[in-house]
Amino acid sequence: MLTPRSTLTRRVAAALDATPSRIPVLLGGCGSGRSTLMHQLRERIGRSTSQYLDIEHTATTPERFLKALTAASPFASGADPLGARPAFDAALAFFTKTRASGNEPVTFLLDEFLELRTFESFPGLRRVLFDFADGIVESGNRFVLSSRYTARALRLLRDRSARFEVIHVPTLTAGDTMDILDLAGGTDAEFTARTVHALADGRPSYVDALVGELRRTRAAGTPGGDDAVSALAALLAPGGRLADACNFCYELRLHRARGYGALKAILEILADEEGLTLTEISQRLQRTPGSTKDYLSWLEDVDLVVSRQKRYSFADPLLRVWVRLHCRAVPPTDEELAREVHRYALPRLPQPEPALVLAAAGAAPIDDDRKPWGIIEID
Repeated sequence: MLTPRSTLTRRVAAALDATPSRIPVLLGGCGSGRSTLMHQLRERIGRSTSQYLDIEHTATTPERFLKALTAASPFASGADPLGARPAFDAALAFFTKTRASGNEPVTFLLDEFLELRTFESFPGLRRVLFDFADGIVESGNRFVLSSRYTARALRLLRDRSARFEVIHVPTLTAGDTMDILDLAGGTDAEFTARTVHALADGRPSYVDALVGELRRTRAAGTPGGDDAVSALAALLAPGGRLADACNFCYELRLHRARGYGALKAILEILADEEGLTLTEISQRLQRTPGSTKDYLSWLEDVDLVVSRQKRYSFADPLLRVWVRLHCRAVPPTDEELAREVHRYALPRLPQPEPALVLAAAGAAPIDDDRKPWGIIEID
């Protein structure tokens, strides 16, 4: 359903084609379209010279990871060694030394590469991410890496080789949203696209969910089938698609961080009021500023909160709405759901052109050159 990210794809392709090739590192949150882009790149490069690997779902033990890597590969591999460190070394050698037919370099597309840190609990693998990063830099093969953990990836790559090219996956534009909606042109279609884009914060998975809900209500002939705010409310209701997506992202990131219970408490505090300082959060949390600062740094480490001018807020505004609705003792009522969604939506809704508002109100046309609204235009 999502449109190809052609500009982004060209940038990644240019990095791979450079001499020497650079290593693109795609960073973006849950539902940003990283995995979709990786699959599109594999089809563009060709399956005979590339391999995609979902590391998040295969990083168990080094030995089993090596078996999963080689079993799914179109390229030849050697025997599986025994032991955690030998197995990881064999996997790294496979990444760095494998060649396609004709001795052509292989392009490995490694999704969620930071999950290799799972192996750090095994003997001799305390620096597994550093070993991996330093190892692939020396290889003649090509690599595309991705991660949803921006802060952690930037920290890992801070002092690494200049071959790594960090690419922050951009949000969709209003034009992209218009293409996904696939509506006939006109002012109403443009306004709907701008509304969906604003409510979804430009995030591809949120846009996809809203567009799908709007199509469903139109097909069912539901009154108000073009109402994006009502669609958002339905998606955020218990069991709704966005409620489930936010729950997944919330739990996944918290489980990757330290201090699970205290972090949940801070997120609830910020759900009630954003833009709080460290001191204000520590007072509400009833903990010392020192311990609160640690908690906040752990939330920043998994990109759940961001700090701007020493004031903290959610990185994902829609996740904040979900916390307000669902991190409580009982599910939200229909009235509470509608209230929270409208509270989120109203400041974000695009404003219709004044002339359209006037026309909708039945105002008589103005024949002279005067504007029908009281704004002075200065050229």
